[in-house]
Amino acid sequence: MKFSTEDNNPSRLNLTSLIDVVFLLLIFFMVSTTFEKQSKLKIELPEATQTDRRTAPQNVTVTINAKGVFYLNDKQLSEQNANGLRQQLSAVIEQDETARVLIKADANAPHKFVVTALDVVGQLGIEGVSIATTETRP
Repeated sequence: MKFSTEDNNPSRLNLTSLIDVVFLLLIFFMVSTTFEKQSKLKIELPEATQTDRRTAPQNVTVTINAKGVFYLNDKQLSEQNANGLRQQLSAVIEQDETARVLIKADANAPHKFVVTALDVVGQLGIEGVSIATTETRP
């Protein structure tokens, strides 16, 4: 047997641990990175002053007072619930399918009555809905 003291194989660098570390860093950065969704269109919206603007006339007005009483075109409904409002409003809307609805709710009216009116309008398929507000004064 011949034993040689010389190393016949040239020395090799073991890259296994280096590759493991690189993959771990890659996974770490992939998991910890957050992506921001940016809009592709950069637009600047126009400014406008608060002036007296005229809106299209509303065909139907639903008014809700502070106690939650419904009025349709200034006439009090006989049934003060969603079904009564739906029946009366559908009767008015049948005459004009392009009718728009304006909801005037007292500032102190319970929120559930406004939501009920909006729900009825949505169930009837009316798309032109507005909620009346007043201009705040500084």
